Amino acid sequence: MYTKSLDIRTRIHGGDNHPDVSTSINNLGTVYAGKGDLENALVQFQKALEIRTRVFGSDHPDVAASYSNIGNVYNRQGQYERALEYYQKALEIGIKVSGQDQPDVAGSFNNIGEVYRKKGDLENALVQHQKALEIRTRVFGSEHPDVAASYNNIGNVYQKKGDLENALVQHQKALEIRTRVFGSDHPDVAASYQNIGIVYGKKGDRAAATEMYTKAYHIFLTVLGPHHPQTQGLKPFVDE
Repeated sequence: MYTKSLDIRTRIHGGDNHPDVSTSINNLGTVYAGKGDLENALVQFQKALEIRTRVFGSDHPDVAASYSNIGNVYNRQGQYERALEYYQKALEIGIKVSGQDQPDVAGSFNNIGEVYRKKGDLENALVQHQKALEIRTRVFGSEHPDVAASYNNIGNVYQKKGDLENALVQHQKALEIRTRVFGSDHPDVAASYQNIGIVYGKKGDRAAATEMYTKAYHIFLTVLGPHHPQTQGLKPFVDE
């Protein structure tokens, strides 16, 4: 579908120097990324970036989006330095164009924080995720999925640091927001229960860990079905 759209738009606009063509190429990259074909995704995202830079100049939200997309691919490939480079470019454009209090800017801080976490640079990870949380809270208010995601990510950093008490606090905040926003039967709520279970497990509280895993398991079972990897992954750890 996206390949046909690209062909049509290229013919209509007499070449590839048009925003619609870059959108089709970007969409094609998204499809490749979704299929796990990261090399082809990277090729398409790079093409979209080149067109957008020619059409819009360097300081434009669509250019920043292309940098983020390329950063996502490098992140998934484990090329963390390159991912940081592209996320940083997206962040700089976002701040320059829209100011700091914007969802996309918060997203860039979040992405940078996740790369630092994966690299083991936990202090920098915490700083970036706190920035994302502050922006998201100002922009969305406290009851929003992105705010919950930031609490979740901060909890993951504390967990990796071995600060289990703070990890528990952050994951509980994420759980409370997600339950209020989504209701009780939602994958993100289950993910929060699972994360809390992991923390309890690391604290040596097996009973509490099992309780949390069981709650997560039954939500995944209801929402995703018995054969989904997330459901299957928890099954050995639950009291049915």
